[in-house]
Order: sequence, then C-alpha cells, then structure tokens
Amino acid sequence: MSSEIRDINLAESGEKKIEWVKRNCDLLRTLEKEFSESKPFAGKKVTLSVHLEAKTAYLCLVLAAGGAEMYVTGSNPLSTQDDVAAALVKAGLEVHAWYGATPEEYETHIRHVLEAEPNIIIDDGGDLVTMVHKEMPQLIPNIIGGCEETTTGIIRLEAMNKAGELKFPMVRVNNAACKHFFDNRYGTGQSVFDGINRTTNLIVAGKIVVVAGYGWCGKGTAMRAKGLGARVIVTEIDPIKAIEAVMDGFDVMPMKEAAKVGDFFITVTGCDGVIDQEDFAVMKEGAILCNAGHFDCEIDMAWLKANAVEKKEQRKNIMGYKLPTGQWIFVLAEGRLVNLAAGDGHPAEIMDMSFAIQALSAKYLVEHSSELTQKLIDVPEEVDRDVAKRKLAFLGKEIDVLTPEQEKYLNSYAV
Repeated sequence: MSSEIRDINLAESGEKKIEWVKRNCDLLRTLEKEFSESKPFAGKKVTLSVHLEAKTAYLCLVLAAGGAEMYVTGSNPLSTQDDVAAALVKAGLEVHAWYGATPEEYETHIRHVLEAEPNIIIDDGGDLVTMVHKEMPQLIPNIIGGCEETTTGIIRLEAMNKAGELKFPMVRVNNAACKHFFDNRYGTGQSVFDGINRTTNLIVAGKIVVVAGYGWCGKGTAMRAKGLGARVIVTEIDPIKAIEAVMDGFDVMPMKEAAKVGDFFITVTGCDGVIDQEDFAVMKEGAILCNAGHFDCEIDMAWLKANAVEKKEQRKNIMGYKLPTGQWIFVLAEGRLVNLAAGDGHPAEIMDMSFAIQALSAKYLVEHSSELTQKLIDVPEEVDRDVAKRKLAFLGKEIDVLTPEQEKYLNSYAV
C-alpha cells in the first residue's frame, strides 16, 4: 500500500526538523550507528503509532537503520506534522497520517499500518493494540510483542491483561526510570508551558494555575508553573500524592473549589470528566483550560460544544465558549494534548532517553521472543541503566564506583 500523507512537497522542511533533532539526540545517534552495523530488526516489520513530529521521525529512522521495515502513523490527529510525515516518506518509509485527521480518517490510518502484518508494535496510548485485539485478531500469531510509551496506554494494557485479553507481550516503557523520571516530569513540565505560552502570548507570573493530577507529569507541570511565577493549586484523588503536593509547597483543594479561583487549568490525570459542567459554571471570566493527559476527555468538551450559547475562535488553537452562566472560557488545542497539538512536544534531549528505551526494548523483544511468558513486562534494568550511563557520559559527568570492599559491606548482614 502506498503512503497517505498531506503533501510530499513539504519534505524539505521536515528534513530540517529531523536533522536538528538528530544533532541533539546523542543516544539515538549512537544507536543508529550500532543498529546500522548489527541489523537487529532485519526481516522484521515494525508498526508505530506515536505523535508524529521530528523526534518520533528520528526514532523511526533509527529503527529503519537497524533493518526494520517501518509502517508509521500518528497517535493524535492534531500532533502530526505534515512536513515531517513527508520527510519520512521521502526517506522510504510508509506513512499514513496527516494533521487534522477526522476520527474516521485517524482510524483508517491506524488500520492501514496494521495491515502490513507487523512483528513489533510501538504504541502511544494503546490504539494499535486495541484495534489488533478487537478488529484484527488474525495478526496476533505474527506479533512478537510491542512497547507502550504512555501512562494512559499502560492503564489500558493492565486492564486488558487483568481481563485475560492481552494476547502478546508488551513492554511498559513508561515505567522505566529513564522514561518517566525525565520525560514525564521535565519533558511535560517544559513542553506544556511551551504550548501555552506560544498559543496565548500571556504572562504566567502572578496567575493562579490549577494542575489536576500530581503524578510525574503533574509534578513537572506544577514545578514549571511555580518557576514561571504562578501560584499553584493541585487537585488530587490520592491522599498520598496530595500530601506530597502540600509538602512541595502547593495548595491542594477539590476541583469544585479550585474552579472558582483559577486563571489557567491544566489536566494531567489520564481520567475523563476531570473538569465538568459544574466546574465551568463557577469559573472566572476568561479562564483558560488545556489538557496534558492523553485523550481529549479530561475536559468535558462534549458538554461545552453542546451547551455553550456562543462559540468563537480567538486565535489559532484557542476556542472561546460563552457559557449559559454568561462568562467566556477558553480552551486550547480543542482539549487535546496542548504540548503537542499546540507545540513541538518534549525537548529533543529528553526524548533522546525515552526513544532510546523504546529502541532497545524493541531489540530486547526480538532477541528474547522465545523466552517471554508474561504478557506485561518491564524494561529490563540493564537496559534502563545502560541508557542512564550513556546519557551521563554525553552530559560530561562522572560518578563514583563502589570498591570491592564497599560492595561486600553493602551485601553483608554482618557489620
């Protein structure tokens, strides 16, 4: 099947973006060289659904350098960059994606990359895995396994596994230390405000920022909001995380109370209905809402679209909704991922670690396919630590090494 993209003539712009990413991704450059020599994916088909921008594109090229036959789509209709998709097609990969795809087009693109009958799946949010199990089970015998990038995707996988429905091994990439400690915390924290600031052109300092959810993404978002001078309120359902937020210096309250005072609202929970009609009704005139979770259900967009008395686009990626209660509120990027739908996603150096974990996890699946018995597996510790050691070296830093006597001391119960 031939690629389905918006315009191949955009390739030059995409190539420049990918080249910039490559310059700033030391780990992936090293893996590209190693894979080019060892060809760990020779004869293997890899289907990938990740936010289709330059960093993802470079991951695809690294896997292709390792011999993989790549079939690529995006994991969000508003995060696909058409010039990057064109650059991948020009490089010889098959791509099915374009910016602004309708739900039907998005689903068709997912289906088309799966029709290649992949051996490895690299997923972001679980849409590939879900479609295989629900609509294309004939593909399952051919699938060695896959990797899942996000918290949301892992939640879906764990539910499938608990129900006994997950039929092939999936690596929980998001659970790797070199992924969630840095990608979720520092990557999300910076990229969320990159998206907010470039979209709104408003100051954050002095504003009240409400962060819904205090997982790793929420921690990073709250930290960056504080660094920009905001007063930060955290909403949570977990009492332990709530205490952590308090001790990190943030106020904590239910959303119903936070809704009355917030200027910016950022959802990072992975749940639906986090901000609903009751919350909308008490918000300030001009409150700005955005989502940094995975799906566009954390803010109740369906209610807003159905019940707003007036709707007006303010500028690109800002839609205003006049509520029945009289005030206007503004939603960024249609309630989709603000850092990708209204920005370029996480910084290149951060995704260098996350995508190195992805690439090495895929390699692990190929090399250990006959040994894998569990359906949900963690990134092997040796892979995690290898990535950390390499990254530390690229940062120009060294650490201490235990002496044999120290190792003996730490591993002995007798002091």
